[in-house]
Amino acid sequence: MSIADEAARPEPSLHRRILEAVEGKILSGEWPPGHRIPFEHELTRQYQCSRMTVNKALSELVKRGLIERRRKSGSYVTRPQAQSAVMEIHDIRLEVEQLGLPYRYERRARTERAARPAERRLMDLSEKARVVEVLALHHAGAQPFCLEERLVNLAAVPEAAEEGFEAVAPGAWLLGRVPWSSAEHRIRAAGADARVADLLAISPGTACLVVERRTWSGGAYVTHARLTYPGERHELVAEFAPSHPRQA
Repeated sequence: MSIADEAARPEPSLHRRILEAVEGKILSGEWPPGHRIPFEHELTRQYQCSRMTVNKALSELVKRGLIERRRKSGSYVTRPQAQSAVMEIHDIRLEVEQLGLPYRYERRARTERAARPAERRLMDLSEKARVVEVLALHHAGAQPFCLEERLVNLAAVPEAAEEGFEAVAPGAWLLGRVPWSSAEHRIRAAGADARVADLLAISPGTACLVVERRTWSGGAYVTHARLTYPGERHELVAEFAPSHPRQA
């Protein structure tokens, strides 16, 4: 492109400038996943524009999967697409059946109680919040496939107080009743401690894949789950493509 062509090129619209500025901070890592971006009124003041212009830019970023909006909380940077590709919420029964193995669910314990301080901080709950705690095993054939440790916020899902989770797993039960709007996954490797090893019928110290999932419906925190899989019995597979293909 010549200097004349460059000079003649029109300036990007204001909404495009806002979009590119926010996108740049996200893609550069300056604003990492989970970072709350400035509120609309803050961007309106910064760019001296209308709120409609800011909203148009943020709506485009939502469509691109770069940010998510949470009611009464603001807009947050989502997980990069290469990470979020494996973050769909599946019924564990389907995971087992896709392996061609018979599935069996076993509830080991269920307790309704007041949320502990650490749980209130984790789930942004009030001091009087109550939760249902469920410990369950999912079997694939003759072997334990996954240990599920779950908390359900009764303020968000009061009907969980009447459910014993003896015949149905809490994850599957929630998927069928509560439309989730956003979720966060953390995946890590961990050696099985004595309790987990006993439940999963493996040796202490065995490498396990641990998926911690937090789920919201609208602005309400619904559930927190810790899913532990023996490492040799589970794998994550994802297919994904770049959101903005670039020419070489």
